[in-house]
Formats: sequence, C-alpha cells, structure tokens
Amino acid sequence: MNWKNLSRKRKAYILGLLTLIGILAWAFISAGVITHNFNRSQLATQEDKQEALINGLILTETKKSEKYWEIYGETGTYNSSNEVAVLDNVIGNFYDENNQVSMSFESSHGTYNSKKNEIILYENTTIVIKDGTTLKTKRLTWSGSNNPVIAHGDVVITRNKDFYATA
Repeated sequence: MNWKNLSRKRKAYILGLLTLIGILAWAFISAGVITHNFNRSQLATQEDKQEALINGLILTETKKSEKYWEIYGETGTYNSSNEVAVLDNVIGNFYDENNQVSMSFESSHGTYNSKKNEIILYENTTIVIKDGTTLKTKRLTWSGSNNPVIAHGDVVITRNKDFYATA
C-alpha cells in the first residue's frame, strides 16, 4: 500500500481511524494509571481485616497488675479491623481494689469494643452486686468507671426482699 497512490478520501479515513485508535489507547492507559492504586488499596484493606471465630473466649482488663474485670463468652467472634468482640452466652465479673468480686453478670449476648473501652450486654441480662442488689434488663452499657452504667428495657432492681423497683 503506497501512501502517494491513495485518494484524499482514503487518507482521511485512515487518519481518522488512527486518531480514534490513539484516543482510545490514551483513555485506556489513563484509566489504568488512575485506578491502579485504588484497586490495590481495596485489596490491602481486605487482607488486613481479620476475623476469628472462637469457642470459649475470655477477655480481661487489669489495672496496676490487678484484675479489673473479666468476660467469658461461650462462643464469639473478634474482628481486628474494628477491634470488637461479639460474644454469646456471656458471664463475667468486676473486681474491687482487694481483688474480690464486686459484681457478677450474665447475658445471652454481649460486645466488647476495645477502642471505646465499652461493654454492652443485651438480651436476658442479669447483674448481681456483692451487697445483694440484683438488676435485670434487656440491655446494659458500661463505658468505663468514670461514666454511668446505662440500662435499657424492662429494668427491674431488687435488693434482698426489702426493695423492688421497675423502670
């Protein structure tokens, strides 16, 4: 094929086709350059996420080498990306400065968020304090010793047989 022997019309078609191919190649290469880091960052975050299914999980917090609280879950999961443990059939204790149990609890389900230092117990939650006070509720949130304990849903408080309150 000799360029000099081609008609003007054919030369225009060939030049237009080459221009179109050049534009498409530029667009394809640009799209790859723009999105290659995006795809890698998505893959990296999926690899960084780790979730463990655990039977018999015990979480413990200590202060000044003394046990502050402990939670036992019959089964549970721990997600490393958001640092949350979700537990089933939960029991646990809080301890006083003499390392004696000051409060015990039991619940059908619970979560521990280590970023927020927060324990949430929900469904069939019962708390017993060492003075004999019992609290039953649907949901209880503990966000550290400096924050109030919050109980939601069908709250019943009893102390021995002398005191009974509902909310």
